[in-house]
Amino acid sequence: MATYMSCLFSLERAVFSPRGNIFSVETKRYVRGLRRRPVRVIFPENEPNRGDVKLPISEEKKVVRVPLRAEQNLGDRGGVKRRNGEISPPKKAHVGGKSDQLDGIRFERASPGDKSLARLVSVARSRTFREHQGKVLLEGRRLICDALNAGAVPQTIFFSTLERLRELPLDKLKRATLLKVKFEDIKLWSDMVAPQGVIGIFSRPDASRLSFAASKHSVPLSLICDNIRDPGNLGTILRCAAASGCHQVLLTKGCVDMWEPKVLRAAMGAHFHLPIHSSLKWEEVEHHLPEHVCVHVADSQQNQEVNSSHKPSDFGWISTTHTHRDVHFEESDSDEEELSLPRVDAAPYHDDWARRPVALVVGGETHGLSVEALELAEKRVGRRLFIPMVPHMDSLNSAMAASILLFEGRKQLLTAMQNSGRKWTTNAGR
Repeated sequence: MATYMSCLFSLERAVFSPRGNIFSVETKRYVRGLRRRPVRVIFPENEPNRGDVKLPISEEKKVVRVPLRAEQNLGDRGGVKRRNGEISPPKKAHVGGKSDQLDGIRFERASPGDKSLARLVSVARSRTFREHQGKVLLEGRRLICDALNAGAVPQTIFFSTLERLRELPLDKLKRATLLKVKFEDIKLWSDMVAPQGVIGIFSRPDASRLSFAASKHSVPLSLICDNIRDPGNLGTILRCAAASGCHQVLLTKGCVDMWEPKVLRAAMGAHFHLPIHSSLKWEEVEHHLPEHVCVHVADSQQNQEVNSSHKPSDFGWISTTHTHRDVHFEESDSDEEELSLPRVDAAPYHDDWARRPVALVVGGETHGLSVEALELAEKRVGRRLFIPMVPHMDSLNSAMAASILLFEGRKQLLTAMQNSGRKWTTNAGR
């Protein structure tokens, strides 16, 4: 089938006569035919070919017949439209390429264009995905080894070389999917400055189902993080808690997610060295503490003059926001009424405050401690611990203050245990 189009071209030529000044103009016209071959016509499968149009189908190349709507949406599934109008079949998504083994452990080599790493890493960075799907992303040999040794369940391990895979405990990767990818792909999706070439997708660990090797060196000291919203601060505090031998860490609602990549990097594996319970209400926090545990709070004030006043403006790291509905106010001598706070005496951090099982509450630098933290400290006969500093200095970073108080508490607990000759139990439940 061919279509011809006529195009008219005019050419004017001036002809001069040799006799005199008379000249004439001759006009010649040319007709040029353009032969066009139309695009192949593709009818739906359930309808016969209409008209006398014959579709020459090559035996070597077959044309995929699809309806018009399906042809428009074919690009979403990976179909390719060729120059001659033919639609090539879409490529199937390929998770793994060639299979291989290492010391009896089966792994797969990613085929070119494999997007499984990009898809899992980009989704696993979302807090909503971590909470709903129950998966977390761990990067680096040390962090993955700590997770495997603690009993975390791996789902998918991406590695760049066989040497990186040999550095992991292979006996604990038998049920995981192992996929060898290019180092450039890991470097593209890595959060580290110097990627180590290994990324793991794990089931969200449950502290009650993990085994912690450092539990035998712990002391009866609990850490409660209240409104710690900076990932770097929370990760550093968790690292200090693990180093000082805390037997558990409790995170209240309002803290940053403990499985954020920046928290994991700053914690240096602390997630798998001590139990960490997150997103707890204050009723649940009290449930995790035995009845005989004394609760202290960290205060940024440098002196004890604030003992005579119990207003929110006189407290360091204290937030006046109260989450309870029954908020009570009392009259004050000042012109403005302020929220009444529980009475908790102040004491320097080097005083004797850790002679028996204790818990320490550390608040964030922006929002500070909540009123519920002071109520718990008053109920458990605790103190407001402050760190004396030189004048003209406001306060310490919350992570630095927590490390000073935690190691001071560990020293006092070990001294008390040595002098009394008794060893306290560190059961979290009542």
